[in-house]
Amino acid sequence: MNLEQTRFNMIEQQIRPWDVLDAPVLALLAVVKREDFVPLAHKAMAFVDMEVPLRSPTDEAMRLGQCMLAPKVEARLLQDLHVHKHETVLEIGAGSGYMAALLAHRAQRVVTLEIVPELVAMARSNLQRAGVHNAEVREADGASNAAVQGPYDVIVLSGSVAEVPASLLAQLKVGGRLSAIVGHEPMMRATLITRTGDNAWVTTQPWDTVAPRLLNFAEPSRFQF
Repeated sequence: MNLEQTRFNMIEQQIRPWDVLDAPVLALLAVVKREDFVPLAHKAMAFVDMEVPLRSPTDEAMRLGQCMLAPKVEARLLQDLHVHKHETVLEIGAGSGYMAALLAHRAQRVVTLEIVPELVAMARSNLQRAGVHNAEVREADGASNAAVQGPYDVIVLSGSVAEVPASLLAQLKVGGRLSAIVGHEPMMRATLITRTGDNAWVTTQPWDTVAPRLLNFAEPSRFQF
């Protein structure tokens, strides 16, 4: 496999057609080696337009959301957030550490939370081998323990939730942005929330997708009369 040609094809055939047109983001996707964050058993899937399971058995990993998001989803989330070099980022759902590596190249510092010990070890190892020194992986439940050295300029949920909890919004600085995939199958919305004041937020939902659930976030009843 010609990795550089395959990477180029991923960027040009999957990511750019999905309205990811920010030149620095596209350049970063060519620099951070996605294949180095994929488990050895699934290296052939590194550039495929799908989620990649991070544990075995793979069906259980996918059911529990223990996977890398599709490349085009990660790229568009990154583009939407407009992360700057002076900013501090909180990620919930470290997975293999790939999204944290992308964020770390654009931010001053990244704190990424992961609830699964095996994935904590994987993400730490992958980031170390990739030479990323401004991203810290912490074993924690992001649904209940996100107040880690906040508030933050940027918060990223690397997975889907039924709704964004107020406790996470409270961890945003004024001017800060939170990105999450919100809703229920068969269609969810990429949701970008910007804090504009002490008790003021602006929400946009620029595109649709579907992503696995993050663990332990509340699932409000969908029953309606």
